[in-house]
Amino acid sequence: MNAIKLLTISTLLITQAAWAQVKPTYLLTQESCRKIAASARAFATTNAAPGGSIAIVDAGGHLLYLERMDNTFAQAAEVSWQKARTAALFRKTTKTFEDNINTGRVALTTVGPVMLQGGVPIVYRGEVIGAIGVSGTKSADQDTDVANAGAATQLD
Repeated sequence: MNAIKLLTISTLLITQAAWAQVKPTYLLTQESCRKIAASARAFATTNAAPGGSIAIVDAGGHLLYLERMDNTFAQAAEVSWQKARTAALFRKTTKTFEDNINTGRVALTTVGPVMLQGGVPIVYRGEVIGAIGVSGTKSADQDTDVANAGAATQLD
């Protein structure tokens, strides 16, 4: 009988230890992507962006949502996706990379991902769950501003 109690207690302790090693993961849904894109698009419209492409990726950089506004050059779709991908994979804004390159850290140009500003991580409950990338507005700074507006969207 004591052996059964000991086995039961051991099993419970091992199970609790295993649960302690698992971290919850939050994922972007299509609904959340549409909400983020709507915030970005509203900011772009309010601030007279002539167009723009908005891409949203998951934490692994995989495309979940893409919207190319009217009057936006075709390649903006690819560039916005790559900006979002870079921000998700590195978990930081792409402006950080562009600023480093512009101040002499040119070795970053050999890394591969798009190091142009306009990519911003999407953070939920302290975790990077994806990123938004914007390309094709009136300036690089406006790409970043539009992306920041989307990333700031409340998801709760």
